[in-house]
Order: sequence, then C-alpha cells, then structure tokens
Amino acid sequence: MKDFSWTYFSKTGDVDAYLLYKQVTGEPGMDAEVAKEDQSNEEPFDGLSN
Repeated sequence: MKDFSWTYFSKTGDVDAYLLYKQVTGEPGMDAEVAKEDQSNEEPFDGLSN
C-alpha cells in the first residue's frame, strides 16, 4: 500500500494519496496535525470547486 500510494501521488499529485502514504508509513505527529486542523475555526474557501 505504501508503494502504491507514493507512486500514485508522484504521478498525479493527489493530496489524498500523499496523506494515505503518510498514514501508512506511521509518520509521527500525523494525528496531532489532523486534530489541530479539525479544531481550526477557519471557514473553507469556496472559490474552488471539484
């Protein structure tokens, strides 16, 4: 899974693939970053659409 997610990220630049790679590799502090992001009071930027 680690190799696949890195290869997919490097070919597409997909942020979700990078985050999956970070999660699979067990990067320390990842949970703290996610928790900090979830608690932010920032409103999402509506200028971009999928």
